[in-house]
Amino acid sequence: MILTVTLNTALDVTYRVPRLHPHTSHRVTGACERPGGKGLNVARVLAALGHEVTATGFAGGPVGTVLRDLLADSPGVVDALVPCAGGTRRTLAVVDEASGDTTQFNEPGPHITPAEWAGFLSRYGELLAGARAVALCGSLPPGVPVGAYALLIRTARAAGVPVLLDTGGEALRRGIAARPEMIKPNTAELAELTGSRDPLPATRDARRRGAHAVVTSLGPGGLLAATADGTWRATPPRVLSGNPTGAGDSAVAGLLSGLAEGLDWPERLTRAVALSAATVHAPAAGEFDARTYEEFRDAVAVTVAGRPAGPPDTHRGTRPHNARVGRST
Repeated sequence: MILTVTLNTALDVTYRVPRLHPHTSHRVTGACERPGGKGLNVARVLAALGHEVTATGFAGGPVGTVLRDLLADSPGVVDALVPCAGGTRRTLAVVDEASGDTTQFNEPGPHITPAEWAGFLSRYGELLAGARAVALCGSLPPGVPVGAYALLIRTARAAGVPVLLDTGGEALRRGIAARPEMIKPNTAELAELTGSRDPLPATRDARRRGAHAVVTSLGPGGLLAATADGTWRATPPRVLSGNPTGAGDSAVAGLLSGLAEGLDWPERLTRAVALSAATVHAPAAGEFDARTYEEFRDAVAVTVAGRPAGPPDTHRGTRPHNARVGRST
């Protein structure tokens, strides 16, 4: 079982409009609701890949009830969310169909009491007993200590369970010092952590701060990974237009599933980039377009990064024998 942790879950609401104009009213041409928060998106993609997944975190209030009802309709994801008195937040994405751009509005989340946090820690310890890997994802809701992820990483390491951390700011800074197996910042989060805007040295610097591996999201440019086995750049064959919401979460699912399956780094990165691109072609976060995924798995280029000029050492996307596509859009 793979465990995903989303302390600040959300009900994701997506509106599609012909064109977004400030200071005017809009007629919505399409709307959908999905269980959201980064870890829940990761869980749904992992389940679509055929993995057993348990999702935990907090949910509360009427919005939390809707979220859990929707999560119950997500095949392969076991709901282990912990109730809280505060109301689960909503996130609103407005997709401009003319440009393909997405505008995001994120509520802060419920206030978590010390008793609720203690209850979550107890539940987390129980779930680790059956976990092969853990993803700790997203922002911290109000009331949760800023060092929460560092504590969760240390607890998982004591249980012998590898952790992927996907967050930013002070939560990332403290979490990386607890030595997670992997972190996956974007370029802005990486720059905030290291003070450098040059992705290659910044990624290597972040690894020296404690993570066993650092995989930086370069947006449409793919992924850059600094690991104990080497440094790689994984590049998609082309840039896709669409809704990028959740693309980074799909990359996390690809990396974590590759870790759980024992894939080598080029294969993990290939899967992560292909899933990320396929999510851009899906209607909502936590889903991916199967045809795009199949196409990109054979076309992602993985090259050794940071070596002196010379003939490129390129790995093209392959299909690991134990990888399969399950439910998708």
